[in-house]
Amino acid sequence: MMRTLSFTTAGTLAALAAVAACGPLVQIGGNDKAPPSLLALRATAVPAPGAPPMATTDPRATVLVLVPAVPGTLQTLRLPVTTTDTTIAYLTGATWAEQPNREFQRVLADTIAAKGIPVLDPRQSTAASGRTLSGTLLDFGLDVRNSASAVVRVRFDAALTGPGAAGAKGTPTPFAIRRFDASVPVASQNPTDVAIALNTAANTVAADVAAWIPQP
Repeated sequence: MMRTLSFTTAGTLAALAAVAACGPLVQIGGNDKAPPSLLALRATAVPAPGAPPMATTDPRATVLVLVPAVPGTLQTLRLPVTTTDTTIAYLTGATWAEQPNREFQRVLADTIAAKGIPVLDPRQSTAASGRTLSGTLLDFGLDVRNSASAVVRVRFDAALTGPGAAGAKGTPTPFAIRRFDASVPVASQNPTDVAIALNTAANTVAADVAAWIPQP
């Protein structure tokens, strides 16, 4: 019994040592060298600092802002570049701090809240909301198909469900959908300039979405 246990333990330790020599199975932060900086979005319209928290006695006035769905090209921290009608590359040196649809969700939430609409965050709230804003972030990148006038594009297909959603003629409906998009010229294809233009386009779309949602 003792000899068998000793042999098994020795074999196990030898196997573990061999694995350790090959490096860790999981390396936190990935294998690539950390980028010098990360890109992030920032809402330009936010509730005033020091303002009291918004309160409502009517839960139907609240809006739950969900993280938008994205196509495969945006399921990454990289920044897509449309080079032709059928090809996409990624901008060298551009890395988002967080996946773009999550960054955009926070811009949406801050912009809508700045309009005076009570906003619920799905990561923090367990309360049932009156309305839900969901959708798909279809485009969020650089378009260089016309090399003489490169632009960034943001396109968001929004869906608002619940009482008081905005109908086609402004009448309350239980469900409404609308496409929002914006394009902004870029000063250069440097990651910083592209991120600044994308931040402008994202805030333009967010402001249009906030204006579309009826006041409580």
